Amino acid sequence: QVQLVESGGGLVQAGGSLRLDCAFSGRTFGNYHMAWFRQAPGKEREFVAAIRRSDGSTDYADSVKDRFTISRDNAKNTLYLQMNSLKPEDTAIYYCAGTAGISSTVAQWYPYWGQGTQVTVSS
Repeated sequence: QVQLVESGGGLVQAGGSLRLDCAFSGRTFGNYHMAWFRQAPGKEREFVAAIRRSDGSTDYADSVKDRFTISRDNAKNTLYLQMNSLKPEDTAIYYCAGTAGISSTVAQWYPYWGQGTQVTVSS
């Protein structure tokens, strides 16, 4: 079974940076499209960024474009999210997700999820 474990969350000052990691195990990482989603208190889970399995092309939510960078290292079975210029509105639990099917920006279409890591940005 696929297992995803996020790490790297924490408390950071507005304007600062943070890198999230997601360790993948149980299957061949290179066969999976990967994505990051986040959920803030009282809000629905929302798409953040995605990276595809074949050509490595990326997609970003408008709210994070030009600030966040999604990447992957297939040799290390690890997904990353580099977050720069953080804002208080970025505060949320961040989840990594994977699918061997069709890449999507919709959370319901990802069958594999990590447990989440808390990111808190102080003003």
